[in-house]
Amino acid sequence: MSMDPKKDPREEALFRAVEELLAGGPVFPEPAERSRLREAAGVTQAGLARVLETSTQTVKNWESGRSEPRPPRRAPYLALLEGWAKKYPAPRTAGAPATDSPAPPAPAAVPPETPSEQPVVAAAPRPSTTRPTSAPRRPTATARKTPAKPAAAGADPRFANGPLAVITVEDGAVFAYCVGGLVLDVPATSLPALVEWTLAEARLGAPRLDGSGRDADPLLVLTPAALGYYGLPVELTDEERLAGRLPADHKAIAQIEAAEWQLTRRGLGPWARIYRPAQGGRRLCVQLCIPSWRALDVRSWGHAAELPPAELARVLGLYASRVITPRGSTAVTGLELMTSLHPPTRASAADAEGRRHSVHNPGSLGKDPMDPPPCEAVDGHPVLADLPRFHVRGPEEKVFEEAFDWARELTDAECMAPHLVGIDVNMAFGAGANGAVVGLATPPVHVPRPAFDPAVPGSWLVDLSHVDLSRVLVGKQWTQLKGELLPSPFTPSGETPTGPAWYATPTVAYAVELGYDVTPIEAWLRPDAGRYLDAWYKRLRDAYIATMADLGVGEKLSPAEYLAAMDGYKHRDPEAAIVLDAIKGTVKFGLGKLREKARGGNWRPGQPWPALARPTWRPDIRDTVISRTRTGMHRKMVALAAATGRYPVAVLSDCAVYAAQGPSPLDVLPYTAAGKTIPGSFRIGVSPGMVKHEGTRTPLWAEQLREQTQDPLLNLARYIKTGGTTGPDSGE
Repeated sequence: MSMDPKKDPREEALFRAVEELLAGGPVFPEPAERSRLREAAGVTQAGLARVLETSTQTVKNWESGRSEPRPPRRAPYLALLEGWAKKYPAPRTAGAPATDSPAPPAPAAVPPETPSEQPVVAAAPRPSTTRPTSAPRRPTATARKTPAKPAAAGADPRFANGPLAVITVEDGAVFAYCVGGLVLDVPATSLPALVEWTLAEARLGAPRLDGSGRDADPLLVLTPAALGYYGLPVELTDEERLAGRLPADHKAIAQIEAAEWQLTRRGLGPWARIYRPAQGGRRLCVQLCIPSWRALDVRSWGHAAELPPAELARVLGLYASRVITPRGSTAVTGLELMTSLHPPTRASAADAEGRRHSVHNPGSLGKDPMDPPPCEAVDGHPVLADLPRFHVRGPEEKVFEEAFDWARELTDAECMAPHLVGIDVNMAFGAGANGAVVGLATPPVHVPRPAFDPAVPGSWLVDLSHVDLSRVLVGKQWTQLKGELLPSPFTPSGETPTGPAWYATPTVAYAVELGYDVTPIEAWLRPDAGRYLDAWYKRLRDAYIATMADLGVGEKLSPAEYLAAMDGYKHRDPEAAIVLDAIKGTVKFGLGKLREKARGGNWRPGQPWPALARPTWRPDIRDTVISRTRTGMHRKMVALAAATGRYPVAVLSDCAVYAAQGPSPLDVLPYTAAGKTIPGSFRIGVSPGMVKHEGTRTPLWAEQLREQTQDPLLNLARYIKTGGTTGPDSGE
């Protein structure tokens, strides 16, 4: 069908639309041919993904036949493939006729299209001077439905479609984008009906992580289109955002209640739970995640809220499979992971009547909240209600275990060095949690004048001001150091303590390790102890390592190979990079949630706040992890100083800055030809606790930055990555 160039442009558009209907839509090459054309053009999958503004995984799906491109990328991709096909024609097979236009194959039955798997129509290429339309024919909702994939061997058939779905609306029809490219047709026309459909038909959810726990509730992620369809606002007002939920008289809430569903106390907010009381032991609960209401904090999830439904399902699904189905912020999810791995209760053995009862699960924190001793309580806690209103507690009254924030002036020799190199510990607080012995479900016991026992977790009032960093035990040998060039390991500021102070067990144990006697004045001890966080760390560590592998950074790389692989690693798969940041946020913010402070304008000091009702409100566990992380960092700095004479010029949390003759961490950390480094010091690598390159600057940069800020002790570790004072903090 040819078109006269003098015709009206609107008539041309109509002819093109008619052509598309007659031809059955644009003709795409077979998946294998797409891959051949791209490789012939010398373009990588990641490069093609950048051009088409999509993910590398999406391109992989197109080339494997797992899914088909959809607008707005469908037409540009087809045009690109047609251009490549002209430049790189497929080689003719032996015996094939040498014709320019091969005969078309016999027509085949065309299956219904789906948004993730549109058919490749078997039809002859038609000569045409028109460009393919950017919006192919939309199929009906029924036609787009993708049949559920069979569950993998050993998988729970109840959750055959994965842990979650992203709900969106296209051309008036509702679809659920699940993990693995699966798309389901959603018949529900109201929010209560959506919940009913999810529990009855969707087969969403995830199995429990521990036999005594519970299965993960299905998670529905509502896009702005779905919000409008189900009568919810696309964004919250300032007042609603401050309250964290819609008002109780909103029509959507009335609709939920009229259908005899309930909301938890946090109401209908960015993370909402809609449930009914369990029936016959079956849990009836669906969780909602609403990204446009800021459910996905940019500190952990980056730009995930802006992703298209399929890509968002991949990101959240990957996190759910490796960590746990999100239940809120990464902080909330971090606590949920702890509880899921160590449920507070378990079923007892059958009694005489054959009945089982809920009993305490050994190794857990129990189901009841626990008041801390005064030294571990945050300001304003009810156990401190008797203190004067404006009383400020010092280190002799409260535990102050925090990460390092220390810097010093450069020596003359360091000023003459050409480089300042920052090294950053991977997932440092996760590594600090690994092997940490913490109190479990039994309240702490007050002990006056105790003998120090490094195996007992607790808080100790002890004077460590006599520890001299100029002469310490390194291994089993006394070593002379330049103590003035090292931070004190006993204070976050790095200053030497001036008298008795409260410390967690690992800090006091480190003073003993350095070769000094300690005499505690009193202590709050927890003899009922265990390594509660080990399973939590292992799951997050495995998730971190697997995601780094997705980004091209493996475990078995040499230090030089690892540093090279880290160059631009987040650009190789931007969606996996989002998951990586969420995993690190789960560690950092999950541990911070153990000591959640009061929020809201109605709270008054001395009154309880909601977080105190959780068994996981345990500031002592947070103190132990931070203590282990800070003293572990100091131990490595001491080992490096003893072996090489190199001292840090600044330390911020898990980042240390050193003067060096070269720009690489390899110029700071010596390695032998066999790949060995100083025992007990920093090691370069991908595993948690090992280090990566944070950034390299010059002493002149440091001098100018400190002069600019008029702060001679400005912490250079905070800015070594970005180079300026307006960038984000370094570290994780």
